[in-house]
Amino acid sequence: MKVLHNDGRVEECDDDLDVLRHSAAHVLAQAVTRLHPGVKLAIGPAIDDGFYYDFDKEGGFTPEDLEEIEAEMRRIVKENLKVETYALPRDEALEYLAGLGEDYKVELVEGLPEDERITFYKEGEFVDLCAGPHILYTKGIKAFKLTGLAGAYWRGSEKNKMLSRIYGTAFFSKEDLNRHIELIEEAKKRDHRKLGRELELFTLMDEGPGFPFFLPKGMVIRNALMDYWREVHRREDYMEISTPIILSRQLWETSGHWDHYKDNMYTTSIDEQDYCVKPMNCPGSLLIYKRGAHSYRDLPIRVGEFGLVHRHERSGTLHGLFRVRCFTQDDAHLYMTEEQITDEIRGVIRLIDEVYTKFGFKYHVELSTKPEDSMGSDEEWEMATAGLVKALEASGLEYKVNEGDGAFYGPKIDFHLEDVLGRTWQCGTVQLDFQMPQRFDIDYVGADGEKHRPIMVHRVVYGSIERFIGILIEHYAGRFPTWLAPVQVKVMSVSERSHDHARGIAAACKAAGIRCELDARDEKIGYKIREAQLEKVPYMLIIGEKEVESGDTVSVRSRDGGDLGSMAIGDLIARVREEDLDRTG
Repeated sequence: MKVLHNDGRVEECDDDLDVLRHSAAHVLAQAVTRLHPGVKLAIGPAIDDGFYYDFDKEGGFTPEDLEEIEAEMRRIVKENLKVETYALPRDEALEYLAGLGEDYKVELVEGLPEDERITFYKEGEFVDLCAGPHILYTKGIKAFKLTGLAGAYWRGSEKNKMLSRIYGTAFFSKEDLNRHIELIEEAKKRDHRKLGRELELFTLMDEGPGFPFFLPKGMVIRNALMDYWREVHRREDYMEISTPIILSRQLWETSGHWDHYKDNMYTTSIDEQDYCVKPMNCPGSLLIYKRGAHSYRDLPIRVGEFGLVHRHERSGTLHGLFRVRCFTQDDAHLYMTEEQITDEIRGVIRLIDEVYTKFGFKYHVELSTKPEDSMGSDEEWEMATAGLVKALEASGLEYKVNEGDGAFYGPKIDFHLEDVLGRTWQCGTVQLDFQMPQRFDIDYVGADGEKHRPIMVHRVVYGSIERFIGILIEHYAGRFPTWLAPVQVKVMSVSERSHDHARGIAAACKAAGIRCELDARDEKIGYKIREAQLEKVPYMLIIGEKEVESGDTVSVRSRDGGDLGSMAIGDLIARVREEDLDRTG
């Protein structure tokens, strides 16, 4: 594949989806300007699964508009327009863009460094401010599709105008495009908002935008996840704590959150003093550590909590359980000596791997380094980053480096899960922190009898309980394994004559600790089975006259295995209990 750079160089390179998709974004913008003269252009980058372009158009776009735009894109591709590039002096570029009424492009140029080359790409009558590179001819964009519409604030700020964003995707082959479209359709079926409503797991209400309500069946999943978390952490010698949701502004000034994070924090006033609703749990954990004296013999100290935190998110970014304004972190903080860093972080990595393996997730790891907005010296950051690198290498994990993407108080390791559709989700994180122990002046007494500063590690596995549940809903398509299923067994009577026996079977299941529901309605058994299948219940027990006569056998249908035939009720209970206790099924 040949690409055109903004200095005029033509270079042969391996197929690059980002270049293809960014070129498709230009064709999209060209099609829109042809069909909707006067529209203003914003930006149009390639993204992980495609591309988008933001437009300022009165009234926005409709799904019908997308069909017309996609058809016009195909005409542009068929025209096989040659792509050219050129540069203008800064003043000429600003004058040119202002003359076109392209206010957003003018703002972009004004934000560039004074010595930046202002480059443009041209295809036919269409010219766009762009740094490139691009493919040489529009005919190279053969397999593409527009996939959706959304609103997007200019530059991501709700203080700016809401623009219309058109999403699309492009591939080098129609086969790859078709596979991607199939994945999109499958993802729609698995949408956790849709399944959450159908399976009665959670709800979102106008009275609390971004504040999810968990329903009884959703709480079963939530509690099962928390029980598993507690079991693993007890084994690894973590102590569980709980810290208040509201704490004084002074605390957040000490922690540095007030200076670095206050725009995302909710505040209140109590007794004429300022307080903050906590966006993070670490300051509370530090206060608990600080309340007593510690010796080097006590370290490492591992404490964890399910801490409910609140963070202000713009209304336009809220998305089901994935982007909310309050969520529960499975937070843990470890306090250790410098010599213990490698072993402790290796232990955290091993624990995270165990948990993700339980859910069948593959994952990859990224190491994020010092951001521009940070606390502490370069030397401290180098020491902290080196500690994480050493632990990763000792654990045998391959990793990618994300320069400048660390937390403001320390570098971090991020774990990105891959679900059954191949999508990735950043969940687990391990952050090494030299700053908070200094700001809170915490210490321990070393073997030399002197006071020393401990090292602090911040760490989550699920990340957010709410978001993790949303991921699991889509990963399993609502077909939760037995140990997570809100209802593990549904007992269904065939007729009125088998109602009493079905009640007895249901009672026996409940007595054995199985989550069981009874369906003794006066409905046909086929209807009851279909409903149980829609509810994605792992086991369905059909109780008819034959089962009444036998007394201790039931007809069993498995959600995943179909008709399992007759089974002694004791054997069925043992099977479900084993899957529940072993967290399988």
